Amino acid sequence: MRRLFVQFATLLALVIAPMAAFASPLVSPAWLAENLDDAKLVIIDLRNKIDEGSYETFLEGHIPGAIHSDYLKDGWRVSRDGVVGLLPEADQFQSLARRLGVSDDTHVVVVPAGVSSTDFGSAARAYWTFKVFGHNNVSILDGGFAAWRHYAPGNIETGAFVAPEPGNFVAKFTPEFYAGTSDVAAFATNPGQALLVDGRTDEQFYADGKHPKAAKAGRIPSAVLMDQDKAYSAQGNRLKSRDELVEIYSNLGDKTIVSYCNTGHWAATNWFVMSEILGQKNVKLYDGSMVEWTANTDLPLDTSGKSNMQKIRDTLTGLLG
Repeated sequence: MRRLFVQFATLLALVIAPMAAFASPLVSPAWLAENLDDAKLVIIDLRNKIDEGSYETFLEGHIPGAIHSDYLKDGWRVSRDGVVGLLPEADQFQSLARRLGVSDDTHVVVVPAGVSSTDFGSAARAYWTFKVFGHNNVSILDGGFAAWRHYAPGNIETGAFVAPEPGNFVAKFTPEFYAGTSDVAAFATNPGQALLVDGRTDEQFYADGKHPKAAKAGRIPSAVLMDQDKAYSAQGNRLKSRDELVEIYSNLGDKTIVSYCNTGHWAATNWFVMSEILGQKNVKLYDGSMVEWTANTDLPLDTSGKSNMQKIRDTLTGLLG
């Protein structure tokens, strides 16, 4: 009987061990407080210019044990051939992650400022990058640093962080989460194969405005609009509840989904919601997005505006609330 128990316990451990490598996409301040002393936990504070933050604001106050890495400056996104916001090469990201103390068995918790949907996009893009390079044990702090400060106002650390021991993380590109321009071009010409989800504003989707780095205004043909800001609660400064997100992102179907925007930043929030919160399969992110797409004049571009019916609907929505 004892031998049978040992065999069962060993089998159970083998089953549970792989599961442990898949962390909850969102963790609460309460969970983080309970796990602060975990030696395998690495807390990465991404505050940057997007949220009016910087290393200086990190010095003024941060989660105990957190390390700072500026999302805009430290290589989370790179420029190539004049296109900004691209996924770094595997060796580049491996070097960054190791400098931050990340090993293959590390649980990474990414911390945004917790001030806006665009700020959340920094965390979502960093999270996606870890996943693309094979590190599944990653989470985002729900509500960011603002939520931690509200939850534990007496547990704020100040000053510089101690540089961690370099990790041993090995980056392995995982194509299931990634879409390149050639992939998107194939989907755009065969819309039955995939759903292209545009995370930009109404104005940019209908070609009334564009990103400064995009060559032209417009959208990828057959794309549907899903402004990523709709997923975010401005009142609570965190993602909306899962029930609300299910309603917002209804009718996704079972096609491959490609999330895009201008530079793959806003698109990361849509990707995170669809893939990680709602569990939608085959969701990819197009990192080059409209900046890379419009750089190639051979690629199609839909520049049509709203139909009269859409304008009437918008007017009624504005009047009726």
